[in-house]
Amino acid sequence: MKVTFKILRQKSNSTPQFQNYTIDVDPNNTILECLNKIKWELDGSLTFRKNCRNTICGSCAMKINGRSALACKENIAGELKIINPNGENNIHEIVISPLNNLPVLKDLVVDMSNFWNDLETIEPYISSNSRNIPEKEFLQTPDQRKLLEQTGNCIMCGACYSECNAKEVNSHFVGPHALAKSYRLVTDSRDNNTEQRLEKYDSSDSGVWGCTRCYLCNEVCPMDVAPLDQISKVKSAILAKKDQNSSLPIRHRKVLINLVKKDGWIDERKFGVMVVGNYFRDVKGLLSIAPLGLHLLCAGKFPFNFEASEGVKEVRALIDAVQKDNSTMKN
Repeated sequence: MKVTFKILRQKSNSTPQFQNYTIDVDPNNTILECLNKIKWELDGSLTFRKNCRNTICGSCAMKINGRSALACKENIAGELKIINPNGENNIHEIVISPLNNLPVLKDLVVDMSNFWNDLETIEPYISSNSRNIPEKEFLQTPDQRKLLEQTGNCIMCGACYSECNAKEVNSHFVGPHALAKSYRLVTDSRDNNTEQRLEKYDSSDSGVWGCTRCYLCNEVCPMDVAPLDQISKVKSAILAKKDQNSSLPIRHRKVLINLVKKDGWIDERKFGVMVVGNYFRDVKGLLSIAPLGLHLLCAGKFPFNFEASEGVKEVRALIDAVQKDNSTMKN
């Protein structure tokens, strides 16, 4: 089978251009095997990272047909795209490009410095204060260790970082890889710095509230770490310790739940005033939403009446059940 690899090539600070390579492949060949063949037989200047070839090191992360993935994990059969399905001579094409959100050094190799610097921001190691117990091991029960297993599978490949919409528009956001690791730290029974960590991660700019919840990090993670799920768990830990006046993101979450629990859905008139205006305490916040309110009023779209949902009792019961379940899990 002949497959054309359309590879985005460039050097640092230069204009990227696609270059095509057509080779004979087997459907079971991995993308990495095909890139090796191109480099060894067609163009030795093609540059990409690789190491273990077995989904362990994360070195070969790149964009394959527009999705961040490991070249050693994905194969031809799963990535083929038919360009001319009705023609006699079908052309099989796979598009390869470097990871997003990181500067390109050459071809498919990106500079990972920002990735590692963002990870360092969350202090990804057990608090050293907890080690000041002489001649004693830090033992964990099987249940305590089990809490760390999913996040412990992360191989730091950068796939989630590449797909992160929040990182693309906000350079201060530390990224899903770091925040998934942060959940492991606040959950680790050997760490005694949980309170300080939660304070640090409670940020609408760099921390958990900067996440846009697009789910792309979960979709592309090759190790099923599910970064968004871990970020949500950190949010829950923060919400459990904070009241709704602590910050706008926390107030947003708590007010939304309270309004839905009360009426079955959100009374948008109250929502803006309660969240942005902080129950009429934040004059600056109220002034910021005043133009929108006036615009809606002039357009005849401002709701003067509100009726609770017909299923409010069922909604309230569901929320109560979830809150009770979460409370039981924490205890």
